Amino acid sequence: MRLHGEYEPSTTAWVREQVEAYETSGGQEANTLRGRAEWPIVVVTSRGARSGKLRKNPVMRVESGGVYAAVASKGGAPEHPVWYYNFLADPVVEVQDGAEPRLYRARLAEGAEREEWWERSVALYAPYAEYQEKTDRLIPVFLLEPVDEQER
Repeated sequence: MRLHGEYEPSTTAWVREQVEAYETSGGQEANTLRGRAEWPIVVVTSRGARSGKLRKNPVMRVESGGVYAAVASKGGAPEHPVWYYNFLADPVVEVQDGAEPRLYRARLAEGAEREEWWERSVALYAPYAEYQEKTDRLIPVFLLEPVDEQER
């Protein structure tokens, strides 16, 4: 099962280009951030909170036991990335990790669970720790858990 609706590409060139290259190659190309093998990404599709259009973003690949983390860092900016609000408005998202996208349900991690996933995320992508130092907000961590076909 897939999310359906009109796709509106990002206005940010590098995001738009990475998503397109990733999808057209079935995840064989553009599958790392800035071409660094140690920084793998997945593509997450969410529904725009205001527009209702499908939005796609490359997100660091932080996975454990079939669950993915999506860290709403926005590079340590004082505000959340737009997709943070998309996840809250409609938590059913698609994750493409390789050739086939699958449906997941996003939920905010809290407390010890957030700390465990935060540490896992920083171990994979050390700049997250720098981003947290740059901002007063606690950077949110969403957990993306597989959706049963019957749930949708």
